[in-house]
Amino acid sequence: MRHRIAAVLLGITAASSCALFAQQTQTVGPLPQRDVFVVGPDTSVGDPLRDFKPTRVEYTQDPMDIGGKRELVRMLLMEQGFAHRSLPLGAPGLVLHANGRLTVDNDSLKKRMFKDGMSAAAGDRIMVTDINILGDRIDIDINGGPYLSHRFLRHISINDVPLAGDGVMGERPTGTRITLLFEGKTPRVSAAEVKALLEPLLDFGLKTSEQAYADTLPDPIRNAILEHEVLVGMNRRMVLASLGQPDSKLRERAAESSDGEVFEEWIYGKTPQSIRFVRFRGDRVVLMKLAALGKPIEVHDKEELAGYRDPALTHEVSLGDAKAGSEETESKPKGPSLRLPSERPADQTAPTPAKPKADKVAVNDAPHLQ
Repeated sequence: MRHRIAAVLLGITAASSCALFAQQTQTVGPLPQRDVFVVGPDTSVGDPLRDFKPTRVEYTQDPMDIGGKRELVRMLLMEQGFAHRSLPLGAPGLVLHANGRLTVDNDSLKKRMFKDGMSAAAGDRIMVTDINILGDRIDIDINGGPYLSHRFLRHISINDVPLAGDGVMGERPTGTRITLLFEGKTPRVSAAEVKALLEPLLDFGLKTSEQAYADTLPDPIRNAILEHEVLVGMNRRMVLASLGQPDSKLRERAAESSDGEVFEEWIYGKTPQSIRFVRFRGDRVVLMKLAALGKPIEVHDKEELAGYRDPALTHEVSLGDAKAGSEETESKPKGPSLRLPSERPADQTAPTPAKPKADKVAVNDAPHLQ
C-alpha cells in the first residue's frame, strides 16, 4: 500500500513539473542570444584614408642642388608634428605623390596595420628622424624609420648566447617611412613646401603652449629653441619648448656647495645617442653638459643670454614714501577744508624770507679786514 501511494505522488510531481516547464516555455519564448564581437581586419582599424584630399601646392621646377639639400635637411630633421591619420609600422611605408594620392588603397592599408601594427595613431606626436633626397623622391623617416637599426653586438655571441637580439624575436622597428614622389626630377622645394605637401598625412602647423611661448622671445633665444639647443640662463619653460619633457630627472646635493644646496638635473637622450645633462638652480639653467659618442664632453657654465630675463617674471618694487614734488604727491587729491585758499592751518607758519647773501669780496678789497 505504501509503495502504491509513493508511486502516485511521484507521478503527480513529475506531471506538474512538465506542465510548469511547458507553461514557462510558452510565455517566455526563445532564449536571448548574446552578441559576439569578432576582432578582424575590418573592425580593429578604422578607415585610415577617410576624407583624404590631395594638396595643391605650387613649387618651383628647378632641380635640387647641394644647397637645397642642406637647407632641407637642416630645417626638417628632428622637426616635430602630429599625425593627421594612422600610419603603418615598418616597411615599406607609404608613397605619396606630390599634389596627388597615395599608392595604397584603404583596404590594403587596413590589412597592413592589422598585421604589423601602427607607428602612430591619429593625433599622436611624431618626429622626423631621417631625410634622404633621391633623384625623383624624398624619403622621410618618422619615429625612427621602418627598419631596425643595426647593432654590431648582434654578431657577437658567447657560448652560443648572443649578446644582443637577432632582430627577429623581441625587437621590432618603431617608425615608418613616407616617400614624397615627384614627376620627373626632384625640384628644389623648401621645408615649408614639403610640409604643405605632407599635409594629408602630417601636420606641422599646430603649436603647443611651449611653441607659442617661444614665439614671444627675442630672436637669438627663439632661434636656439627652433634648433633644439639649450643655453645657460634659460628657464624651465624655455627648455621644455626646446627639447620637450626629459627622459629622466635627478635631484641631488651639490658636492661643491658648502650649504648643501639641492639642484635638479634633467637628462635627455640614451646611449649610444648624444646625452644632454641640464642642471637647474631654482628656475634657471646654470650648467649644461653634452656627451657625444667618441667626442670629449662639452661643458657650458657661462651666461649665454646676455642678461635677458623674462618680462613676465620681472617685477619692480618701490620702497618708502613718494618723494616730495613728485607726480604722485602733486596728483594726490587734497581733503575738503573750510579755510579760504589764502588761510593756513594753525600749525603752519608763513615762510620766513631768506636772508640776502652777501657778495663775496676779496680780502685785499675790504679795508676793514686789513
